[in-house]
Amino acid sequence: METKNKIKVLICAFACLKDPDKKYSSMAGGETVLGWNVILQLSRFFDISVLTHYENKEAIEKKLSGDELRGIKFYYINLPPFLNFTRKRIQIYTYLWQIKSYFFAKKLYQKNHFDIFHHVTYSNDWMASFIGALLPIPYIRGPGGGAHRVPTAFVKEYSFKQRATEKIRSMGQWVFRQDPFFAIGQNKAKAILVCNYEAFDALPQKWQVKAYFFPVNGILKEDLSLFKGLEASHDNFLILTTGKLIKIKGFDLAIRAFKIFSDRVSIAQLVIVGDGSELKILKKIVSKLSLEEKVVFEGWMPKEKLLKEMLSCDIFLFPSLRDGGGQVVVEAMAASKPVVCFDNAGPGFYIDEKCGIKIKSENPGQAVRDMADALEKLYYNKELRADLGKGAREKVEKEYSWDKLGDKLNEIYKKVL
Repeated sequence: METKNKIKVLICAFACLKDPDKKYSSMAGGETVLGWNVILQLSRFFDISVLTHYENKEAIEKKLSGDELRGIKFYYINLPPFLNFTRKRIQIYTYLWQIKSYFFAKKLYQKNHFDIFHHVTYSNDWMASFIGALLPIPYIRGPGGGAHRVPTAFVKEYSFKQRATEKIRSMGQWVFRQDPFFAIGQNKAKAILVCNYEAFDALPQKWQVKAYFFPVNGILKEDLSLFKGLEASHDNFLILTTGKLIKIKGFDLAIRAFKIFSDRVSIAQLVIVGDGSELKILKKIVSKLSLEEKVVFEGWMPKEKLLKEMLSCDIFLFPSLRDGGGQVVVEAMAASKPVVCFDNAGPGFYIDEKCGIKIKSENPGQAVRDMADALEKLYYNKELRADLGKGAREKVEKEYSWDKLGDKLNEIYKKVL
């Protein structure tokens, strides 16, 4: 079909295409991966125009020579420098950026007469989309999340600053949800894509009827090929965990659980990949528990190296208490590794009894004990590890490859249009 006959889609993707030189920033991380891959998938079926932040321009234009980007038009929008102070609270910065983007989109619509608008990133379920609310065309939102919380029993162990951060997050979301433009957009939306059960449950019933479950994470076919047929080969029983080393990621719980497990299994080793503000605290916990010989901190590493690291582990442990998605969980599943995680938010959505073990998050003591028991169960049952790994791989191939997710998006668009 010629491009001129294709349905014309306008996409808002504040975050789009991860810059490999940035470890953690407002313009890096899972949001950028989501934005980029949704754009590529939708371009298989539609004529795509994208509004994104100006800082993404360099990374995107490095890719523009590829055939896969033929026909995608990018428009780069920036806020004036005097508003840069709001970047310390990226939600406020993004909100202001969306206001400017609406006026840009309004002029662009007058020239191009788009058939549909899709707000992709930031992928939250509480911030208004001015373009979605005000542009006179059908509107799709998401996939998004944000309703998930750190369970109260765990917050009690947090420092005053950490408790305040969680409280401010909840209060801020409540305020944003009272925005009349948020309600206008949600009422107008033809489809609301949600990335976990908490996000669905947070929707009023009148919005739930047009909600679709859709993950914020997927796996590329080249990564699937990389993992195929490779198995772990080492003497120790290796447990891998990774992420930004911050309190909500639960690495302190993982270390405490590993202590119980390693007292039972002497050959166990825990590898923690990542950097962050909790690193010194976590090292103190390791020292206090006399685990220096069994717990290894690897630091941040590029994706390609991390994927290879996954191939060498026996179990992938993901102790995060508040994660709307969890890209590394999907990657571990693709690597045919059984996953141990909490039964909440993104990981709770991805993992079932055929590909891992989910832990209830009732309180820290219970969580640590159950996590240690799950590790022990998998250690003593090699057949179960193999079955769960196989099930994880099959689920990724069936549900979380980006091409399959693109097909699912196309079906949702058909229903909307």
